[in-house]
Amino acid sequence: MSACVIGHITIRDVDKWAQYRAKVPATLAPWDAELLFRGQLATILSGTHAATDTVVIRFPDVAAVDGWYQSAAYQALIPLREQAADVTLLSFTD
Repeated sequence: MSACVIGHITIRDVDKWAQYRAKVPATLAPWDAELLFRGQLATILSGTHAATDTVVIRFPDVAAVDGWYQSAAYQALIPLREQAADVTLLSFTD
């Protein structure tokens, strides 16, 4: 059963965010993850939503999500991510 990570993002430092984004793909490759979507909010059709950007990444399974998130490579990027943006990461299975 595949799994997706959805990130809701509000960027605070554009330069640091660009650095972070440039480094994330290398952390995904060992887990056979695929970046499905990265974009900016166009319209809120219903309800409320505070984030300005969203990312969706597909993984083969939940174990791959956990492996990626806990990996030394990704954990090393978290301080940069936290300096650059407010990020909520959620994991879903289908």
